[in-house]
Amino acid sequence: MQKIESDTLTDLQVNIIYQDRTQALLSDFAERKKIVFILITLAGMILIALTTIALGAYDLTPSDVYRVIWVHLSGQDISLLDKVHNTIVWEIRLPRIIVGILVGIGLATSGAVYQGAFRNPLVEPFILGVSAGASFGASLGILYPNLFFNIQVSAFIFALLSVVIAYSTSRVEGKNPIVTLILAGVVISSIFQALVSILKYISDDTALRAIVFWIMGGFYYANWKDAGLMTPFMLLSFALLWFLSWKLNILSMGDEEARSLGVNPDRLKLVVIAVATLMTAIAVSTVGIIAWVGLMMPHAARMILGPDHRFVLPASAMMGAIYLVICDTLARTLTTAEIPVSIITSLLGAPYLFYLLRTKGRFIFSS
Repeated sequence: MQKIESDTLTDLQVNIIYQDRTQALLSDFAERKKIVFILITLAGMILIALTTIALGAYDLTPSDVYRVIWVHLSGQDISLLDKVHNTIVWEIRLPRIIVGILVGIGLATSGAVYQGAFRNPLVEPFILGVSAGASFGASLGILYPNLFFNIQVSAFIFALLSVVIAYSTSRVEGKNPIVTLILAGVVISSIFQALVSILKYISDDTALRAIVFWIMGGFYYANWKDAGLMTPFMLLSFALLWFLSWKLNILSMGDEEARSLGVNPDRLKLVVIAVATLMTAIAVSTVGIIAWVGLMMPHAARMILGPDHRFVLPASAMMGAIYLVICDTLARTLTTAEIPVSIITSLLGAPYLFYLLRTKGRFIFSS
């Protein structure tokens, strides 16, 4: 009798070990698929960037484009290049595409972080008043250019100021409840939007047109200076948020669970929200308000890869860059007059998000 019980217990143990190992192998396989997906997305971003350089009102062959880039990168004499080709490729299109990639990375990453920190899939980077504050700052810079150094600087300052006001006013007994913080952001946004409306009302036709075009967003004036200023901030901020992504997974479980696992949720929220806000403020102050990227791309990445922010953040960043470069290419090629890119992102974004919600409401690469 004892031998039968012993054999039965041994078989049960073997079965449990087998199931554990099988589950571990399946989980490892799923993670490898996610990594492959991210690498494919990265390659797609590079391919699309190289392809869209050749697209525009002025027809260029791929060989013309790549010759200009190669001459600059190899340090050869640029006088050998056609001046028109050099101006279009190197001075206009290439910095514009790089800025588009950086803005896409910034908005999509910020959206993923906000959604994880607030545990709300409807949250987007502008929830704390960044867009409204930046709009007011840019409007002031346009209407009163002698009082401000630069439109971008003014937009950046007021974008950060709006978040600081929202965060400070929502603080209760040393804590920032999520609901109170979101409501504070809505209130601050309403105040700044009202102030923007006042500035629109008192501005002349030229200033009003400039304000409206800035608010609609676009890469009309993107240049190498913008790309150079944005690159270190965006890449370092993304690296920091990706480094904290495993803590963001814990934060998504709730404050009590985070504390039980040794994570200070209030301190972590402050850090990730501050970094994500910085990325958003830099993007908005440079190119204006671009809708849907920060809301839609994290949704798409999460539906494909699951809730793990270690994979969601890089996937969101690459997908945001791809989406914004494509939308900007459409904005400058569909008509002779350039369309504000936010119009394109909204027209394509809303139906696509609806499609994702209706057809792929589950994780494709789940572990």
